[in-house]
Amino acid sequence: MRTVILRRSLVALFAAAVSFGAIVQAQAAETLRIGYQKYGTLVLLKAKGSLEKRLAEQGVQVQWTEFPGGPQLLEGLNVGSIDFGVTGETPPVFAQAAGADLLYVAYEPPAPTSEAILVPKDSPIKSVQELKGKKVVLNKGSNVHYLLVRALEDAGLKYTDVQTVFLPPADARAAFERGSVDAWVIWDPYQAAAEKQLQARTLRDGTGIADNHQFYLATRPYVENHPEVIKALVEEVRAVGEWSKANPEDVTAQVAPLLGLPADITLTSVKRQGYGALFLTPEVVAAQQKIADSFYQLKLIPKPLNIKSVIWTPPAAVAKAP
Repeated sequence: MRTVILRRSLVALFAAAVSFGAIVQAQAAETLRIGYQKYGTLVLLKAKGSLEKRLAEQGVQVQWTEFPGGPQLLEGLNVGSIDFGVTGETPPVFAQAAGADLLYVAYEPPAPTSEAILVPKDSPIKSVQELKGKKVVLNKGSNVHYLLVRALEDAGLKYTDVQTVFLPPADARAAFERGSVDAWVIWDPYQAAAEKQLQARTLRDGTGIADNHQFYLATRPYVENHPEVIKALVEEVRAVGEWSKANPEDVTAQVAPLLGLPADITLTSVKRQGYGALFLTPEVVAAQQKIADSFYQLKLIPKPLNIKSVIWTPPAAVAKAP
């Protein structure tokens, strides 16, 4: 009887040791947690699987989490549920103003035609100047917020000359279709869908007034502790972006089902997107500072910001082109 009990005790101890070893091994393994949205280069990178293969050589696993929009993704970064993500140029400004400890690590080339101020096909409005006193719907804090500011400024109007209505894209489209607003400031693929399905007219896109960069951001601790992982990640994003630029039809076939949109609408969006991630340049930093300054002057954020202070400067070995 004692022998049976002893054997059972040894088995239990062995099982406990194995479990403890597995826990220690799991804790020792590095995990890169990436936030993405349904549209953009990260979706293609996730599908390709090349990042997982490359980082496996460094002992790093990859975990993906989908977010409905840029502000939500940045909140995920701020609370530490993800390490890295991508969003438009305006959400990071609001996040920094709110005290988020994030760093810009890379950006995509300009895509000024991938956002626009739209009006209904039969609208009498023919210019931005004619928006004075009109209702304009947009997603607060998104990339198009700055487009509206710049378009009004360029037309000789003040931000307060229009009645802003803040709604997320789906609700904004509904308001636009009902005619309860006069204009809609929106980005792709919603923009392309409105153009194709509603015959919405473009009053003004970002050409000449807003670059509409996409920015890759990460938590400060992760960037500072894992510069080589960030380098590999940016290189893989750049590679899939260059492939996307050369193969828009293949990208469309992959992305359209995810968006639930027809191929022609998706292809329009794909062709207007910027591709080829790079580390930030002084010119891009200056453009982002201009956005922050504009929002502070309009009292859309509570304090002035120093964008340069939240730009990651990669070590020389990391910054060197592959």
